Order: sequence, then C-alpha cells, then structure tokens
Amino acid sequence: CVQPSVPPVPNYKLSMSIPEWLQAIQTYMKMLQYNHTGTQFFEIRKTRPLSGLMETAKEMTRESLPIKCLEAVILGIYLTNGQPSVERFPISFKTHFSGNYFHHVVLGIYCNGRYGSLGMSRRSDLMDKPLTYRTLSDLIFEFEDSYKKYLHSVKKVKIGLYVPHEPHSFQPIEWKQLVLNVSKMMRTEVRKELEKFARDMRMKILKPSSAHSPMKERSRGKSLSPHRRQASPQRRVCRRDKS
Repeated sequence: CVQPSVPPVPNYKLSMSIPEWLQAIQTYMKMLQYNHTGTQFFEIRKTRPLSGLMETAKEMTRESLPIKCLEAVILGIYLTNGQPSVERFPISFKTHFSGNYFHHVVLGIYCNGRYGSLGMSRRSDLMDKPLTYRTLSDLIFEFEDSYKKYLHSVKKVKIGLYVPHEPHSFQPIEWKQLVLNVSKMMRTEVRKELEKFARDMRMKILKPSSAHSPMKERSRGKSLSPHRRQASPQRRVCRRDKS
C-alpha cells in the first residue's frame, strides 16, 4: 500500500512578495484537498482561545488530512502569523438555495491597501481571491457574484475583526462584529456599511462585540457607533495596541 505523500508546509522566504506567499499557502491547502467525506477530521470550536485553535492548526499540518472551510480559516491564520503587514479577518456567508440554507466562511486578507482571501470550498471561485480588491465591498460583491453562478442567493454576510498575530493569545476570534442582512439591502447601502466598517477596522478602534453582548448579533453596524465614540479618545492607544 502506497503512503499518500505529505505536502510540505510552506515557509516564507524574504525573496517572496506577499501575494506570492499567500499563493503558496493556498496551494498548500489545495494539496490537502477539500474534505468531501462528511466526517470532520478536526474539531473547531469557534469560542476557543486563539492559542488552542493554533494548536489544532499545527495538528492539521502534521496529519495532512482533507479540510473544510472552517479548518482552512484556522490554518490560514496559523500560516500567516508573524506577517504583521498581513491583516486577517473572518468573512461568513449565509446563502439560500433550493429551499435550504448554507453556511460558508473564508479568511479575509488586507495588505498594502488591497483585499483578498484564503479558504477552501467545493467551488473554486468561493475560496481564495487574489489580493487585488481596492475595497472590502468589492471583495464581498465578487463573492456574491460567484454565488449567483450556482443560483445561491446571499442572505447574510458577517465580518469579524482582525485576528491578532500573537499565536499564544487567550483571546477568541471575533467572528461577527458586523452582520449585514444583504438580501434586504440595496448594494449602495451594503457598500456604505462595509466601507465604514473597513475604515474603523483599519484604524483599530473596534472592540469585540462579544465583550458587550455575546448572544446578540449586530445588524448593519448601527450598534458600532457607540463603540466609536467611546474609543475615539483612546484612538492613539488603540493603534499601538495589537489586540
């Protein structure tokens, strides 16, 4: 019996550009392959601290088993740690097709004024996107257009906060700081909400919503404004504070 070959974990080289490095990570994930078995090989509890999830990511590199979208997000965070110019944040989609709802998540990437993504999906255009999108809304609309090809209508988009680059952090990932019911909004309205949120993210003035109301989803970002007012006097401090 032939042992399946274990793909080598990519290593960042100084000669690499960031897009090349992201491509190397995505190629590695594709070599692990998408998990079609119906069995999840790795348990990912979204509420776990980042440090615990990074241990699971290490296990993924050791086991080299096929992965699904959530595992790909955790693995993408693990492999991009230590690249402070690369900001990572989760993007979740809820879609409707043929009477059923579907959930999907990718890892949003922001670097040098451009957006892109890493991830895994059964569909090649619902995972990684090149680091070429000028705005967060351009990236989200690209996913929405890709979904349309499969007759899926996007109902909700959830955007989390930047994930700290500290692999030993006890902070959990903030998965849904902004929740948009996109099916009930005009694209101009969606764009406005996303750009306001993206600007606040870049200024690092948002705080995890879970600290305030863990159960309540924040819709359309309206509840973010009190945080902005509270945070603005400390804006300089927040910029220095990586968390």
